[in-house]
Amino acid sequence: MDIRIAGLALLISIILSGCNSNSESSDNGRITIVTTTGMIEDAVKNIVGDKADVQALMGPGVDPHLYKATQGDLQKLTGSDIIFYNGLHLEGKMGEVFEKLAFQKPVVAVANSISPARLRKVPEFNNNYDPHIWFDVKLWQEAVKEVNRYMQQYDSANASYYQQNASTYLKILDSLHSFVQKEISTIPETQRVLITAHDAFGYFGEAYDIKVMGLQGISTLSEYGLRDVANLVDYIKTNKIKAVFVETSVSNKAINAVVEGCQQSGYDVFIGGNLYSDAMGAKGSADGTYVGMVRANVKTIVSALK
Repeated sequence: MDIRIAGLALLISIILSGCNSNSESSDNGRITIVTTTGMIEDAVKNIVGDKADVQALMGPGVDPHLYKATQGDLQKLTGSDIIFYNGLHLEGKMGEVFEKLAFQKPVVAVANSISPARLRKVPEFNNNYDPHIWFDVKLWQEAVKEVNRYMQQYDSANASYYQQNASTYLKILDSLHSFVQKEISTIPETQRVLITAHDAFGYFGEAYDIKVMGLQGISTLSEYGLRDVANLVDYIKTNKIKAVFVETSVSNKAINAVVEGCQQSGYDVFIGGNLYSDAMGAKGSADGTYVGMVRANVKTIVSALK
């Protein structure tokens, strides 16, 4: 514990010393923005357009629950004009870093504007709220609106530009929400069960009427045991579930244990495909945007369960 505290103190001292150095803002005069996840990066880019340079710390396949900032990350954070992060303890290991940086520059949690009444409180997550808000497209729109609100406040000269971009993007997200509703409804109700490694899809389940079950808890830091695997195997067999899913940012070990347990019990369940949970696809690919990620997930789920 003393080693961890000492390490955190060193990290914070590096950040604070960096804040006193010259900013690494873009030479082109645009605002420099750093985000944690790719989903937030994509939302910000859709709002700011060509008025800012935006980059995410966490790329494809990265688990934000376990992420630790590198020296390069610290340089990006200290050299930025604005930082956008998710909040709700998603970036657990970076929370104190953001608190310290907030004394030096704007550090905005996009989830802060969402009413607690719309959030899922999870007893197993120290009674905190589920941070995976992007899996309900309507809820994610609130995060987009928070980015828009803040950018208009920060750069009022371009407020109308940000508002126009936000209005356009929110309409795209309205269409995406309708698409998800329509596609998930085509799965027979008895098969409308989404089983993954960790409990990231709770908002998705509530928004689109599909039962969600995860072997681990909200955070991938959670442990699972033999009893958890056995209970899930029994549920799959009893309800004749066709498929389970792995996640691109989480180890396959947990789900493989469930599949093997089913096979040993005489029931064949297959892996229905890879789902994007805490990170999007590769940059430049169809799945490397928020809209593309959601559409890819829905296609994979429907194809395996329908």
